[in-house]
Amino acid sequence: MPLGILDDSNLEHIPGTAPLNGLSNTDTYSGIDPGFLKRDQTGKIVLVPQPSDSPNDPYNWSRTKKELFTLTFAWGCGCVGAVGPLLGGAFVPLAAEFGVSLSTFVSAVQGGAIAAIAVGSLIFNSLAVKYGKRPVYLGTTVGLMVSCFWAAEAKSFESFVAARVFCGLCMAPMEALVPASIADIWFVHERGFRTAIFNLGVLGGINLAVPIAAAIIEYGSYRIALHGMGGAFALTLIMVFFWMPESAYTRKALNIDTGETTISVEEKATLEQLEHSPTNTREPTQSETPISWAKQLLPYSGYVNNVSLLNTLIRPFYLVASPAVLWAIILFTTCISWLVGVSLTLSQIFSAPPYNFSVVGVGATNLSSFVASFLGTLTAGPMIDGLVSKMSKMNGGIFEPEFRLPIMLTYLLFTSTGFFAWGQSSYAQDPWPVPVIVCLGLINFGVQLGTTGVVTYVVDCHREKAGEAFAAMNFIKNLFSFGLSFYINGWIENQGARNCFFTMGGITMGVTFFTIPMYIFGKRARSWVHRHGIADRL
Repeated sequence: MPLGILDDSNLEHIPGTAPLNGLSNTDTYSGIDPGFLKRDQTGKIVLVPQPSDSPNDPYNWSRTKKELFTLTFAWGCGCVGAVGPLLGGAFVPLAAEFGVSLSTFVSAVQGGAIAAIAVGSLIFNSLAVKYGKRPVYLGTTVGLMVSCFWAAEAKSFESFVAARVFCGLCMAPMEALVPASIADIWFVHERGFRTAIFNLGVLGGINLAVPIAAAIIEYGSYRIALHGMGGAFALTLIMVFFWMPESAYTRKALNIDTGETTISVEEKATLEQLEHSPTNTREPTQSETPISWAKQLLPYSGYVNNVSLLNTLIRPFYLVASPAVLWAIILFTTCISWLVGVSLTLSQIFSAPPYNFSVVGVGATNLSSFVASFLGTLTAGPMIDGLVSKMSKMNGGIFEPEFRLPIMLTYLLFTSTGFFAWGQSSYAQDPWPVPVIVCLGLINFGVQLGTTGVVTYVVDCHREKAGEAFAAMNFIKNLFSFGLSFYINGWIENQGARNCFFTMGGITMGVTFFTIPMYIFGKRARSWVHRHGIADRL
């Protein structure tokens, strides 16, 4: 029972469980000679997953190449995070300009985009699994750029809504595929910080876009803001073209973390050759010509996965049967959807008495959220990766994905407290620093820590199916957010901010407690998923 996690006796090696700090104090991987395991430059940390000997393996890319890849998706995710709520601070005046009610404007413009993201998560994940991620990133970035210019020049409300829906469709890859890309190039002990950067990109873009766009809208027009956003995506396209090569790769290396060839204990005696026997621990070293830089710049690398496109479209729904993915869907859906709900109500709350904020003032409230998200990034990466390394050492050098989950305690404390305080301060009409600085700060700091824990846990449990897992997560999350956009403003109008945000705080507390059984039974759940082929039904 490693640190409170119930062990499993059905499989010899459980997918996700892997040696991280050596094998001297455990017999869990007794069939592996430690001398065969590749380690980091310090020689202390085992590389999980084990890289191949090929220079084209993304795990073997140079540190500079990996960091440029990370910088690119951070910027791209920031732009995608920004374009969603770009007009959030001006919902009230824009609804009046187009001659529709606030509820109609929000549900059509924001709700339509959110629903499109849900659909896009499934479509583009299928294409990425089949043909690789690079053409998907390039194509949708072009679509994002075009959609912003289209919306800026739209002459009617219908055209404006259509542009935003197309934009939502193209936003999906930067939300659903990036966690899988992180798993493609970064090792387990490095993913926490990069996942925190991914979350900062999305949340930071959401929080910075509104104040910047609000000032542009108030002193210029929303069309200028959308043209500027289109220019930002043009820069993203250049960065993706040069710094995000294809990361999909068919790897031949010692498998110590996915359990693809793991056998049942009952079957072990009947097999003549075992994956981890001393004679079969390494693939023969083969010379492979490095792919030239010019060839890496091609929009399509030629990668093809021999899997049905229809199967990849359906498979994310099978992954919902995985307890880890189901838990992540519940946590991810609530925490991100609540942020969407907050962004949809800022103009409603702060444009009214006693605050009477201008468009710029409403937008500026998001600066507190950005600072909190940034501080959460600085905290989440070292906290998650450091905690994983420490707990692995305490566990005899063996890493368990459940070591990612203790950070959810911070999500429970900060985010729940933030929602309760937000609801009470809005009801009491406290001075603006209380709801803006204290409450929004607590909510976003907790969300940054919590989402980093959720994303890294799913990647560690389902590394090879991370794209499908996040397609399912984003599909359900965006459908929930789509529904929320229809009633959140009316909810506050009819029952008040305190009732609304107290409910959010209570739900946040309730769903976070599911982390306790997930931590205790997570290893057995991973074994069950593997033994029943949940992720490979199609």
